[in-house]
Amino acid sequence: MKKKKRLMMRSVILAIMLLAIVYTLYANFTKETRGQMAVGDKAPDFNLIDMNGNKHKLSDYKGKGVFLNFWGTWCKPCEREMPYMNNQYQVYKDQGVEILAVNVGEPEFAINKFVQKHGLDFSILKDTNKDVLNLYKIKPLPTTILIDSEGIMTAIESGELSEAKIKGMMESIKPR
Repeated sequence: MKKKKRLMMRSVILAIMLLAIVYTLYANFTKETRGQMAVGDKAPDFNLIDMNGNKHKLSDYKGKGVFLNFWGTWCKPCEREMPYMNNQYQVYKDQGVEILAVNVGEPEFAINKFVQKHGLDFSILKDTNKDVLNLYKIKPLPTTILIDSEGIMTAIESGELSEAKIKGMMESIKPR
């Protein structure tokens, strides 16, 4: 009796595990891939307002390389890479490279405090309703998208960037 009960329990556990594996495989192979952002695609245009009330439209930067960074004040990796971005912006801003740092859904007070704390000189854009975040299908913060002078996405990087990596990225989108 005890052996039958043990065999039954093992069979149930094995069946549940097999169902979980089958479901995982099914979910991964059938998930929607249309509309995903990919290197080589044209970057979707957007309009956002910066901290000074100026309008920024991505298509207005045609002819320049754009370092498009999605971030939040609460994000420690974002905070660590911002000074590196600012350093490299000082080097590349006169070489046709722009940084557009898109803050995702935070109040102006928090953004201003962060910008002042780090002495940031590049454009900080407010994505109050997370429209651009959703348009670009950004998941983790920080995420950086490189856009060349023709408006084509040349790289999509998630996670914290080192200063050397940022320098290489800016060099790669510098108009020739």
